Amino acid sequence: MAVSTGGAVRRWRRGLHRAWEWLRAGALLEHGRELELMHRAMGFATLALVMLAPLLIVVAAADPLVRGGFASWLTDGMGLSGRSAHVITDVISPPRSVIGTTSVWGAVLLAVFGVSFAGSVQNAYERIWSLAPGPWHRVWRQATWLVVLTGYLYQEVATKAALHGAQRIALSTVSGIVFFWWGQRFLLGGQVRWRALLPGALATVVGLAGLRAFSYLVFTPLIVTNALSYGAVGTVLVVESWLIGVGFVIYGGALFGRWFTEHHWMPVHHDRGGRTQKQRRGKY
Repeated sequence: MAVSTGGAVRRWRRGLHRAWEWLRAGALLEHGRELELMHRAMGFATLALVMLAPLLIVVAAADPLVRGGFASWLTDGMGLSGRSAHVITDVISPPRSVIGTTSVWGAVLLAVFGVSFAGSVQNAYERIWSLAPGPWHRVWRQATWLVVLTGYLYQEVATKAALHGAQRIALSTVSGIVFFWWGQRFLLGGQVRWRALLPGALATVVGLAGLRAFSYLVFTPLIVTNALSYGAVGTVLVVESWLIGVGFVIYGGALFGRWFTEHHWMPVHHDRGGRTQKQRRGKY
């Protein structure tokens, strides 16, 4: 009986080992360590809070159609409602107050900061796909991506009152896939084929949906608790934690997309120097 059990355990271990080798999950973990995924996610959250959020606050405040300003953008993205949404709203400035205090020079600076944030996302995508950094004069790509990002976030909030249930889920899913699919292709200057970028876009949207559910279950009560214990600082810390999750999903989704493309969808062969055939041609 003991021999039979020991043989079953060995077969089970061999099966797990073969499954691990087939999945090539070790390569995915190694790529994540090389990219310093968590470190980049924390950088994403910091830059989003310091550089992107002020620009979005001004844009949301200038919108004559969607009420609630940037607070509604944030609570919708985090999946918050009720008291936790009110706490976020109390921390963010009133919708119209920022317009009168923002000068032309201030608006230009906000735009520059936003482009810098887009540049950090572009750099991460280039690292994920092992591409050389783009020349500085391609900053127009970063500016265009920033404008499209703002439009994507705007339509997500604008359709909240018009669509419900399955209709809104379908629209959010399709628009998210299109944005993250196009965004990678555009920021990378067309150096990676559309087909290779699709798994990353799908993984990013699935990850954001999971993060939204996690936020609803965990961050909703946590925001209220932190607001009572630490005030506005506690609320900002929760928002920063959520932004770290967003950065992890966006970069992790793109990283998963490359791994899946190379090892399971469009497998490539390596030469003796470790480079792939597509890397030798300079394209993926």
